Amino acid sequence: MTQAAPIVLLTGASSGLGAALAAAYAARGWRLALVARRGELLQQLARDCGLDPDDTDRVRLIALDVRDTAALHAAAATLLHDWGCPQVVIANAGISHGVDLAQEADLDVAMDIMDVNWGAALATLAPFIAPMRARGSGALVGIASVAGVRGLPCHAAYCASKAALIRSLESLRVELRPSGVKVVTISPGYVATAMTAGNRFRMPFLLTPEVFAQRAVRAIDAGRAYATIPWQMAVLSKFLHVVPRAIFDRYAGRYGRKPRKDACAPCQGMTRRNRIRRGGR
Repeated sequence: MTQAAPIVLLTGASSGLGAALAAAYAARGWRLALVARRGELLQQLARDCGLDPDDTDRVRLIALDVRDTAALHAAAATLLHDWGCPQVVIANAGISHGVDLAQEADLDVAMDIMDVNWGAALATLAPFIAPMRARGSGALVGIASVAGVRGLPCHAAYCASKAALIRSLESLRVELRPSGVKVVTISPGYVATAMTAGNRFRMPFLLTPEVFAQRAVRAIDAGRAYATIPWQMAVLSKFLHVVPRAIFDRYAGRYGRKPRKDACAPCQGMTRRNRIRRGGR
């Protein structure tokens, strides 16, 4: 009997790092469970990977908002029933906006960033912890950021969300160490995606998504506890981690500011608080 191809589940798959990771695993012949809000982009991604979007034996396209924990866990239950437990689960979905906490609207933006980058990441991994532990193998992966090392000006929410994710993954890694399940934290530096396209400052060691994906997959294969990509950013982040606060405070203010979220964005950009006020989740 031919052994079934391994499975990867990936959130934030419709563009950027997620699309590049999906292409990398598709090229290896893995079965793909791809999660993103925009179903039409998932279908195009499947075709770009040389897959038939309707071939549910090879690819599952799951259109949902990762903030909808009930829908996320229902999709996980269906996947576990139909395909079994994935070998790799990657919590990649993320958003980034500059915030000015003196602006009332930006507090909603900050909370939304935490919901997606931290809360939804944990919700993505949670349904697969017990099945992987029972099997004694697998990799739970979170895409963090070097921004989680120190707090940068106007990045209060983004830096906090990635720092929280790094620490939560560290906690989970220690917890699962005896089980054979790997917990892998990937911290990218700058990657040329739509998320970084609006940055109005220099981005050293900028990578293409494809190069990032190749290196990330190697780190996941190796079961590395923590990998910063590229290595040059690992050196820089280690320096930032140990530099005294007085020196950091003096020079960090020169770091470029990320643009704030447009307060007049259409409803697809609504924050969690506003969705609740309007009767949504």
